[in-house]
Amino acid sequence: MGVAAADHYGPWTVDDVLALPEDPRNRIELVGGALMMSPAPGLAHQWASHRLHVLLEQAAEAAKAPVLVFDAINVLVPDGLMIPDLAVVDESVDLSGVTVHAQDVIAVVEIASPSTRVADRKMKPALYAAAGIEHYWRLELEPAPRLYLGHLEHGAYADRLVQAGQTTAVTEPFPLDVDPARLVKR
Repeated sequence: MGVAAADHYGPWTVDDVLALPEDPRNRIELVGGALMMSPAPGLAHQWASHRLHVLLEQAAEAAKAPVLVFDAINVLVPDGLMIPDLAVVDESVDLSGVTVHAQDVIAVVEIASPSTRVADRKMKPALYAAAGIEHYWRLELEPAPRLYLGHLEHGAYADRLVQAGQTTAVTEPFPLDVDPARLVKR
């Protein structure tokens, strides 16, 4: 049985968050004992996420990379529980649970929405970097599609910007060459 958020007192724990009832209208993440809620993604966001998921999966399969690509999974980080839009995870991860440890995550992708833009630019990179996740990519759809490819260097992400009309041409965690413009509806 889930715990109602209004009945909770004090700092939240991962177990508290996982005990909450499913809420299709919101994503509930945990940062430093506090809940961070964001509305369910809009259609443009979902379409871009789907397109990128397919392209990541195809690239991983073509490279025979030992990974799995997931949508919106629970990732345990040192300061809480995050739910990235996409995650590339080591294929040896235990599939019987509802969370994955950051040490098993190779890359995360966040797709910035108006309600998540600040968290996706400022807070989430710091949390993912502290967790040791090697790659943090952020897709921004407005005003034009662009993808920030972050690679962990000295405890922070060094970003490379890929604009619409350009291609990613990345080799890690596996070869991927995609134009961010291909991720939005034509």
